[in-house]
Formats: sequence, C-alpha cells, structure tokens
Amino acid sequence: MKRPIIIVPDPILRTIATPIEHITPAIQTLAQDMIETMYDAPGIGLAANQVNIAQRIVVMDVHYRDDQATRNPIVMINPHLTWTSEELSEWDEGCLSIPQQYAVVTRPKSVRVAYQDLNGQTQERLVEDLESHCVQHEIDHLNGVLFIDYLSRLKRDMILRKVEKQQREQAVL
Repeated sequence: MKRPIIIVPDPILRTIATPIEHITPAIQTLAQDMIETMYDAPGIGLAANQVNIAQRIVVMDVHYRDDQATRNPIVMINPHLTWTSEELSEWDEGCLSIPQQYAVVTRPKSVRVAYQDLNGQTQERLVEDLESHCVQHEIDHLNGVLFIDYLSRLKRDMILRKVEKQQREQAVL
C-alpha cells in the first residue's frame, strides 16, 4: 500500500528513529509499503520517518533510476555505518521529503553498512558512489538529519522557502 510522504518542515523528519527489536509481520508490511511508495514517487531510497514511522528501516534501489524495468530493492533494518572512506565524492542530492530541490553534497565516496534483512539475518555491504550517498542520506534521515543540513544556511533557507511556496501553491489548487 502506497503511503503519503512527509514533507518538510514536519517534525518527524527531525526525529531520531528507534531501533527495531523484532521483525514482525507489521515490519515486513511496512517494508513492502515503503518499497511501493519509493517506486511510485519515484525515488531511489526512502526512510521510515518519511512515511511518518520513527523506526530504523530504510529501502533503496539505486539502479531503478537508470532502469525502471528492473526492480531490485534492498531493505535495511537498523542500518549503521561500520567504516567510511577518507576519499570524498560529490553528488547532486534530492529528497522525496524536500520535493523538486537538489544540491551538491559532499560525503565519503565509499562506506560499509551493516544491517538486518527482513529475515533478521545480519548483512554487510561495501558500497560506493551513488549507492554510498544513498545509504548515508537514508541513515541520516533515521538520525533526524536532512541533506540540506550539509549546505550553507543561505542555501538551506532558500530551498526551504521554495518548498513552502510550492506547498502553498498546491494547497490553492
């Protein structure tokens, strides 16, 4: 079931998500709903607080951006970084909760992420480039951090004013 995506400045986007202790059928349903919501948006990643759930779960499919015929989503429960490279990379990031706004963000080029899959098995992945940016972006969401927090105050405020204006214009329609 597709869920509504929360838009800034909703306070849940600044909430630190709580760990998931048990993978229940409700968590599995949430993961499937998040995958459907992410593809419908369309996006390449989604954190639970973006659908108004303050729990540590993210979904991703960075290849969907280039090949929408192939879907290979990854569900990460309680993800955390175990290593980050010193080498940095820049990517033009956007966010489903900050619609139609993009900015270049500098992050580690490669990271290692540990998480549980939907079966409760511990997994670890080494990711780089776009996938690295996406993992870091989504884990940031779980920690109440948005990509605009990496920008200057001037640029961040400008983006927030644009989103606010878009929301007012859509409310009139």
